Amino acid sequence: MNKEQKLKNIVKERYAKIAEQGKAENAASCCGATTPSNKVYNIMMDDYSETSGYVADADLGLGCGLPTEFALIKKGDTVIDLGSGAGNDCFVARHEVGLEGKVIGIDFTPIMIEKARINAEKLGFNNVEFREGDIDNMPVNNDTADVIVSNCVLNLVPNKEKVIAEINRVLKPGGHFSISDVVLEGQLPDALKQDAEMYAGCIAGAIQKKDYLKLIEDKGFQNIKIQKEKPISIPEDILEKYLPEEEMHAFNNKGAGIYSITVYAEKAGTQQEKPKLKFSELQNGSTCTPNSGCC
Repeated sequence: MNKEQKLKNIVKERYAKIAEQGKAENAASCCGATTPSNKVYNIMMDDYSETSGYVADADLGLGCGLPTEFALIKKGDTVIDLGSGAGNDCFVARHEVGLEGKVIGIDFTPIMIEKARINAEKLGFNNVEFREGDIDNMPVNNDTADVIVSNCVLNLVPNKEKVIAEINRVLKPGGHFSISDVVLEGQLPDALKQDAEMYAGCIAGAIQKKDYLKLIEDKGFQNIKIQKEKPISIPEDILEKYLPEEEMHAFNNKGAGIYSITVYAEKAGTQQEKPKLKFSELQNGSTCTPNSGCC
């Protein structure tokens, strides 16, 4: 088994456990993967609770941003969420696309897919679906999505270049993405970079911000911009698990930074106007059928 697959297996195993943890525990640690800190709550995540379409049962306290807030989602769009977890961002996106649109969540952890599907069924959402698969090899046809969102997931994938290429493949010409992720400025200590728990915790797998943006540019994306950026501080009671006191002091004072950024970019091409469909008969989440006049 190669290193890339080993890292994927580490993340899959850890996120299967995270799915069973409470939101408070996940939010007080690094992406739910490390020991919760006693000194700070909400190390990375932003608060979704006031966001339209928010579903509390789907919020596991993961993530490092609010990509749907910046994603410019419109009614009728097809949106793909990479690393969809229990469905949190998918349900927020569903509020934006309306009954005319569609949302597809992709996750490679079976228990996350199961949780998301249960949540969607309870809510009666017929235009939200969840597919099990890797985001570096998406189970999606070419030119499918108007918008792609993702929240603190690409940093968990060893081959980020392949993910960016897949995003380009499945976006429609003129489509765009808004992705929240963790990046670095400066070098992490070796003890953090080599630790499996910190990899699953969204830190050790992060790359330099300039390299992250260059990957996007090299794949031909246009109008690249950072929509939001915030520093992430790892509390001492987490760091002390990995670093002796003198290294911890040096890390905190050498200027190395860990940041959450939300990045926007557009695929080259021109967006086609969506066909005008009849949705007068679609009410309260009812299903569109071939004989209903709305499909």
